[in-house]
Amino acid sequence: MLRRARRAVLLLAGGITLLAAILVVGAWRNDMIIESDMGVATAEVLSAGVRRSAVIFSTPDGVLHNPRLGVLYPTDLVVGQRIEVEYARTDPDLVRVAGRDARVAVVPALSIAIIAWLIAAPPLWYIRRELQRSEQLGHEGRRGAETFN
Repeated sequence: MLRRARRAVLLLAGGITLLAAILVVGAWRNDMIIESDMGVATAEVLSAGVRRSAVIFSTPDGVLHNPRLGVLYPTDLVVGQRIEVEYARTDPDLVRVAGRDARVAVVPALSIAIIAWLIAAPPLWYIRRELQRSEQLGHEGRRGAETFN
């Protein structure tokens, strides 16, 4: 039972760490796509949030774009603000605030991973202690049985 609990805690903390790493890799991948064929435009912030902000901008061909998933790295934007954005010309819905890149995602992802392991540490310590205690009891029981034979 304790070994299963330990495995579950390790899987959970490891899974969260893996997801945090995937978040950074995904951000880096998006940046590589944008940088491979970058367009630059001035955008207006339509809505601003910590995780998602909507913008609208025009490409040189005159088409207005309002990316369905918002702009990447939206920290500290204000509704009505005009900002410079960088976008992938091959996919104008992939857009980020100019001057920001995947490095912005590292601190939050690292924080999530550290917090996951800080939460996992006490149960893992307790489980380890209990497993060691049960092993010691098992060895003492065997030694006692050997002296009777």
